[in-house]
Amino acid sequence: MQSPQSFQREALADVVPRLVATARGDEPADLVIRNGTLVSVTSGEILPGFSVAVRGSRIAYVGQDASHTIGDGTVVIDADGRYIAPGFLDGHCHIESTMLTVSEFARAVLPLGTTGGFFDAHEITNVMGLAGLRMMVEEARTTPLMAYMQVASCVPASFPEFETTGAAIGPEEVAEAMTWGADVIALGEVMNFPGVVLGDEKMLGEIQAALRAGRVVDGHFTWPGDDWRLAAYAAAGVSGDHEVVTAEDVVWRLRQGMYAKMRRGSAWHDVAATIRAHTEYGIDPRRLCLVTDDRSPESLIDEGHMNFVVRHAIEQGVRPITAFQMATLNTAERFRVAEDVGSVTPGRYADIILLDGPLADVRVTTTIAAGRVVAEDGKMVVDWPRFRHPEEALRTVRLEPNLRAEDFHIAAPPGRDRASVRVIAVRENHVDTAERSATIAVDGGRLAIGGPQDPLSDLCKLAVIERYGKSGNRAFGIVGGVGFDRPAALATTVAHDSHNLMILGNSDELMAAAGNEVIRMQGGIVVAVGSKLVSLPLPIGGLMSTAPFAEVAEGSRAVSRALREAGCTLNYAFMTLSLLALVVLPELHLSDKGLIRITPAGFERVDLFL
Repeated sequence: MQSPQSFQREALADVVPRLVATARGDEPADLVIRNGTLVSVTSGEILPGFSVAVRGSRIAYVGQDASHTIGDGTVVIDADGRYIAPGFLDGHCHIESTMLTVSEFARAVLPLGTTGGFFDAHEITNVMGLAGLRMMVEEARTTPLMAYMQVASCVPASFPEFETTGAAIGPEEVAEAMTWGADVIALGEVMNFPGVVLGDEKMLGEIQAALRAGRVVDGHFTWPGDDWRLAAYAAAGVSGDHEVVTAEDVVWRLRQGMYAKMRRGSAWHDVAATIRAHTEYGIDPRRLCLVTDDRSPESLIDEGHMNFVVRHAIEQGVRPITAFQMATLNTAERFRVAEDVGSVTPGRYADIILLDGPLADVRVTTTIAAGRVVAEDGKMVVDWPRFRHPEEALRTVRLEPNLRAEDFHIAAPPGRDRASVRVIAVRENHVDTAERSATIAVDGGRLAIGGPQDPLSDLCKLAVIERYGKSGNRAFGIVGGVGFDRPAALATTVAHDSHNLMILGNSDELMAAAGNEVIRMQGGIVVAVGSKLVSLPLPIGGLMSTAPFAEVAEGSRAVSRALREAGCTLNYAFMTLSLLALVVLPELHLSDKGLIRITPAGFERVDLFL
């Protein structure tokens, strides 16, 4: 592996004379790829016998013969017929959800062909405010990854009366962040869609701040696609949305002039249903983008990143060239940066991947980022200096490890031997939940879950405890569909998006033990099964590990194994369970202020007991 170094990306205006001189053959290229098969996403063609010449971080020449650009110092790669394609762009991703730092995320995805993306850092921003976002931006700039950052729009995700966060963002903060550089690209997903439609001053002010800065606005709309309020949402300037779960959702986004982002994360599998808008309905694919939103660290090893999503789309019947467009050019055009990224064409950054055929297999063999070979045969071949995270990012859990079993007792209405409750029903491979009801035995005035009167029940208690030292709020709910068939608990500070301490379980003792261990670690994940605690420390904001990618992936895999041992067989279970506190998703979720339900009128707090 090469020694640490920086990866400079020059502005096009600054290097025009050099690029033109190289294309003429008057000055040598730094890198030439010859004898390849060009995947031309701009023309929709597959072109054998093409070559590419690179000068600095940008492409100077694309054609059938680049020999005139080769000098004594030019590095020449013989593609030997391999495909030459633009590096993949993830159109919607939260790096924090991989539990990796930006640097380790880059090391994980660059060998898989992802050379850039549009990253909404609203997880760390909910914890630390603009300081967290700036930390992400600054670290991203040290890596080869073309990491465009979005300014979090929803901190909190809904309204302050429904949840407590570590920070708050408004129009002034959005306007400030938009001055940090061109790589601060957009306003992140506007999850408070009821606030936009109903004219909330803060939400509209943030959108206006982004638009005045010349940036685009990303969406998160979970009312039905044919709802008239989607038009009001689009009228506010929201021009892209990833909350599409049906083909009809996709069609209605496009009809409103939006881009539709179809996701295939680790635990939510929406591409198969949404891609039918193109494969069956015949919808023009130019405003369709493929995204992850998000992938766990072990799934990056087991399945891949955008390479996996593109392959999956092809398996659904999409033409390979079209699938590549959905993960490169379309995404670049959505964010108005197609002059820099998204295609292998002159003037663009030399973010290029080489693939072995057939193209539909999406087998990446070489990754070039900013004009440099950074990965070959699945391994990084360059390195860069380690980023120092500020101390404030490592001290965000302001709780004492003094939780007791009795803290998780849920008192029932007086005088009852059974109680009817609302249940948050988990849906495997979906981000949303369903609201159900259940009748639970009452023992000693409290709900009996996991006790002798409710042996091996599928129901679990859910607690959300405010962790920022602001209110001390604690709220409780009941969850179904987890599958625990023995005493077990899960505790974590990865509890989207407010990221308070969330504890799930059917044993009060194990819930307390798991929660205390998370507090002692200053954030992370703990699974308690019997007398065993399986831990994954995440001290950076309670969200990200300081460890290398491979170690984090193994730690995440251990968490998955422990959940399976407890009886939870959900696909990439933790990814789904971490969303139980995300109140902007349908139908029912839990914050530190109680059960929150999305209705046609917006958000409402509801009681646990029916």
